[in-house]
Amino acid sequence: MTHDFQNSISLLGATGSIGRQTLDVAEQLNLKVCALSADTSIDLLEEQTRKFRPSIVAVYNDTSAREFKIRVRDLDVRVVSGMDGLIEVACVSGAQTVVTAVVGTIGLLPTLSAIKLGRRIALANKETLVCAGALVMRSAREHNAEIIPVDSEHSALFQCLRGENMHTVKRLILTASGGPFRGMDRVHLENVTPEMALKHPNWVMGKKITIDSSTLMNKGLEIIEAVHLFDIPPDQVEVVIHPESIIHSMVEYCDHSIIAQLSHPDMRLPIQYAITYPSRTAGMTRPLDFSALTSLTFQPPDHAAFPCLSLAFKAAHMKGTACAILNGANEAAVDLFLQGKLSFYGIHDCVQSALENIPHVKSPALEDIIEAGTSAMQWVRNICQK
Repeated sequence: MTHDFQNSISLLGATGSIGRQTLDVAEQLNLKVCALSADTSIDLLEEQTRKFRPSIVAVYNDTSAREFKIRVRDLDVRVVSGMDGLIEVACVSGAQTVVTAVVGTIGLLPTLSAIKLGRRIALANKETLVCAGALVMRSAREHNAEIIPVDSEHSALFQCLRGENMHTVKRLILTASGGPFRGMDRVHLENVTPEMALKHPNWVMGKKITIDSSTLMNKGLEIIEAVHLFDIPPDQVEVVIHPESIIHSMVEYCDHSIIAQLSHPDMRLPIQYAITYPSRTAGMTRPLDFSALTSLTFQPPDHAAFPCLSLAFKAAHMKGTACAILNGANEAAVDLFLQGKLSFYGIHDCVQSALENIPHVKSPALEDIIEAGTSAMQWVRNICQK
């Protein structure tokens, strides 16, 4: 079977939600899977390895890597671990596209390493651009590496902007489902538990991104991501609540024409598009039946009930290491919330505290970005536990 698009991938984060769906797409398109990585979900990783037969597999956790190596000793596969292992997977020979589906800043160094080889990056790891967007995009230009977004919203924007002149863009409009607490005010959200926050109405995702969706921090991170991906000021990025998650994002042009991308909420579509771009091919998602769509509704976000959104806009305007501080503080705060050591609004308070207290570098090197994120995590863990 032959294609006119890139037909071999390496996959960082194979056992997560995006990783599993990426392998669905790989099977559908008959792609060669050159390399896989995961953290500790080695039962599923073993199944994936036996099915797709990559030449190298990285298991981030050293103990799990040793166990995994024993499990697959009958296969012709090299098992590596740690950050060096992730970088090897990202840079494996033969992979034309690197799908980065790991969660958190762990994806930054492997992505930068693959960019330096001129690989296409199918980017599902938003923290890479949130923390180091200016540096990453500059490196991509220098090494002629394509960065194709996998987030459904940024994929939608990418598709709506195709062939257009960015100088004619008035607004990028990111849609948001509103998460599990859409329409609730601050009083009703004071005593939210992790169990309540993990019940997303439209998407099945990992715990961290699901909590981010409940606070709207996820949409805030997407604002920062859009600023870097499309080289546009934060003031030209807006958020609208769209509970049905049918319109994935929109672009308004200077003539007030708005172009939108619509589909059922299914991450396999943006994953596939990132791999096949600039081509399209028959996919796995079901078509929209407009006769069955009773309504598409929209409303502005409630910044008082979901103050993390405003914090993200603030960090986007501050630039430099502010976004790395925001991201690192949020990662640590969400972790504490999931452990029951922090309240729902404590997430916002911790991130705000980190932004206000950790020194901000305006023109950072990579080391400054990493240090800022680490310092923010430490700040939250030391200062913000209830």
